[in-house]
Amino acid sequence: MSRSLRLADREIATELPAFVMGIVNATPDSFWASSRTQSTAAGAESAFALVEAGADIIDIGGESTRPGSDYVSEAEELSRVIPLVREIRRISSVPISIDTRKSAVMRAALDEGADICNDISALADDPALADVAASAGIPVILMHKAGIPAHMQDAPAYQDVVAEVRAFLCERAAFAVSKGIAQDRIILDPGIGFGKRQSDNIALIREVSILASTGFPVLMALSRKSCIGYMTGREVADRLAGTLTANLVSVLGGASILRVHDVAETRDMLAVLKETLPDGIS
Repeated sequence: MSRSLRLADREIATELPAFVMGIVNATPDSFWASSRTQSTAAGAESAFALVEAGADIIDIGGESTRPGSDYVSEAEELSRVIPLVREIRRISSVPISIDTRKSAVMRAALDEGADICNDISALADDPALADVAASAGIPVILMHKAGIPAHMQDAPAYQDVVAEVRAFLCERAAFAVSKGIAQDRIILDPGIGFGKRQSDNIALIREVSILASTGFPVLMALSRKSCIGYMTGREVADRLAGTLTANLVSVLGGASILRVHDVAETRDMLAVLKETLPDGIS
């Protein structure tokens, strides 16, 4: 099993069952303190360490969107993200994903060499973001969330979370195509922890094959999240084993990108999976 992904100017590939996307949080308040970087130099050092560990893609975020987080201004997000993209690109050609819902941030990041738009609003919060992505010809990650981060965990409710998330993401993918984004540059993310009960998160992990059946690549962002703590009873710092297991289940269900803090360990899991994968599973 191998995977490939078309960027605007090249194609990337991995011989492993999924791409590994390493997380760099250019924020003071992301949910796992160890993932936060407080300066451009620290962020670049973190990114280069992830690349050295084998990350296929680096995902940079300048606005924490954890449950209960507040909106960050455009100016503040630009000041956190753009110098970091510039410094990484000065040294490395690693594909860079920008975790933003603001068109101005994405446009500025593209000018510095970014490659992917990772939008938790699925192109809904900023109408201009779809046009920016379409014009640049870049891949776009469309994520499902219920409400805004500050209040999304207040009272989430679904009749059939998997069906509802699938329908929402298909609708947003159709919107992206209508705006000129190529179908083969659309990636779906069910938004684990974004306006979901723990039972909803578990159902989405268990039934990721239903999302993969859309034909779009599926990204799973499970790393050390509260659902892992719910299932294991462990605090954030001790959720690596649980994260690896949930990611293994996700890949067996058809996920093709894993967004993680722990790149080397994730690659080890995928390498073992590649060598032991039963015939007929891909």
